[in-house]
Amino acid sequence: MSAPEIITLGCRLNLSESESIRAMLAPDEDVVIVNSCAVTVEAVRQTRQAIRKARRARPDARLLVTGCAAEVEREQIAAMPEVDGLVANVTKLDPRSWNVAPTAKPAASLHTRAFIAVQNGCDHACTFCIIPQGRGPSRSLTIAQVLSEVETHLARGAAEIVLTGVDVTSWGYDLPGAPPLGALVQAVLDRFPTLWRLRMSSLDGIEIDPLLFDLFAGEARLMPHLHLSLQHGHDLILKRMKRRHSRADAIKLVSSLKARRPDLAVGADLIAGFPTETAEHHAANCAIIGELEIVHAHIFPYSPREGTTAARMPQLDRALVKERAAQLRAEAARVRGAWLETQLGQPLAVLAEADGTGHAPNFARVALPDNTARGSVVSITPRIVDKGLLR
Repeated sequence: MSAPEIITLGCRLNLSESESIRAMLAPDEDVVIVNSCAVTVEAVRQTRQAIRKARRARPDARLLVTGCAAEVEREQIAAMPEVDGLVANVTKLDPRSWNVAPTAKPAASLHTRAFIAVQNGCDHACTFCIIPQGRGPSRSLTIAQVLSEVETHLARGAAEIVLTGVDVTSWGYDLPGAPPLGALVQAVLDRFPTLWRLRMSSLDGIEIDPLLFDLFAGEARLMPHLHLSLQHGHDLILKRMKRRHSRADAIKLVSSLKARRPDLAVGADLIAGFPTETAEHHAANCAIIGELEIVHAHIFPYSPREGTTAARMPQLDRALVKERAAQLRAEAARVRGAWLETQLGQPLAVLAEADGTGHAPNFARVALPDNTARGSVVSITPRIVDKGLLR
């Protein structure tokens, strides 16, 4: 009988949840689980493609689908002949969904970096986003629950902890006393003094509280890697997206943090071709990449999602959307390339992964010597940039 297989699409929260599911499954269970994504039409297409490919590879296995596509495209996914069943997002971390006793012993970690979902769901209503329909309202783990998760992953060999969620900066709003996210980060650092690498996933810059700001600015164990849910570089488009920050807010946040921590590397999500976007708006979107020195850019061509407000706005021609996305990617590659050159000749503490590379604290990917032990942290002084990889 074959081992269980989990195919993960989409966000870091899905990665975290896939590892939790993997820990529940029997090692000899003949099952394939597709943990799907629905953030864009393309993500749903990739989900369908993954389902068909998995069925061809494992024709006799039980094939189950969970994740956001299984929520917002439930009828269509369930109707696929390859699919044996769906598991709701709200129940996919319940052992009973996988016919496992709640007290089942967790499996060993498969990754050097552990993703811990501290929060799920979203209470906001960005006009382009369908994810709240798939994830529901914001729900936070308590500090005690998060500390327990961190302890488990460290005991299983994780060398780096990443705190993730759908809207991580809303963590705590639904808990007694509404503690800020900075309080959770401080609690993790205080409880585990030998945790040398704590990383945050995508954050809403307007909700970064003063304590979290100070930790980013001065705590060496919190990695100098700030990924912002920015979405656009023009105020009018941000307003039409129902984002709560302005261009100036983003610039002020990054400049203030870099003044205190110059090695901070900035990442961001940006959408190209949002409805009503003009050439002027697009130019501002391109320019923000250089102004913030966004070195880890995730560029998404706008994809209308049925049921969202933006889908009812005047749409741009798809060819123009793709063209603008390509221009954003080209600018992001230029900025990233220049930044990578600044990393040459300086030692970087690189966490070794399974593919002969690893990540530095600033999330630059670095090539490692042969036979470097996975999970070890090694000092590497890169000399060249080779196709986006430091060597």
